[in-house]
Amino acid sequence: MRGGKTKTKNGLKRRRNGNTFAMAIFYTFVGAYLLAINFYAFLLVKNLKDETDGTDNYKKSDGRLFLTGLLGGAITIYVCLFAFKYRQKSLFLMILMPLLGVLNVYLTILAIRSGFSFFVVAR
Repeated sequence: MRGGKTKTKNGLKRRRNGNTFAMAIFYTFVGAYLLAINFYAFLLVKNLKDETDGTDNYKKSDGRLFLTGLLGGAITIYVCLFAFKYRQKSLFLMILMPLLGVLNVYLTILAIRSGFSFFVVAR
C-alpha cells in the first residue's frame, strides 16, 4: 500500500510519505491568514465608522468591505456592522455579507476536508 494511510496506536491516521509536518505548518499558515483577515475586517469597519460620523460618503468603503468579505472576513464584517451600528440600512451589505459568509465557511470546510488537495501539483 504505497502512499496510503496507516493507523497509529491512538487511532489517528498518519500518512506514510511523511508530509504531516508540512501539512501542520500549512494549516498553521491558513489559520493565521484567517485570523489576520478577520482582524483586518474588524479594524476596517471600526475605522470606517469613525471616519464617516454621520456623513453619507459610503461609496469608497463598499469596495474594501466587499473585497475583505470575499477574502474571508464576511462574517466579521456582518457582526461588526451590527456591533457598531454602521450601515444597517445598506441592502447591499445586509444581503451580500451573509451570503459571502456562508460561501467562506463552505469553502473553508471543503478545503480542510480535502486536505487542500487542490494545491498539490501533479508531477
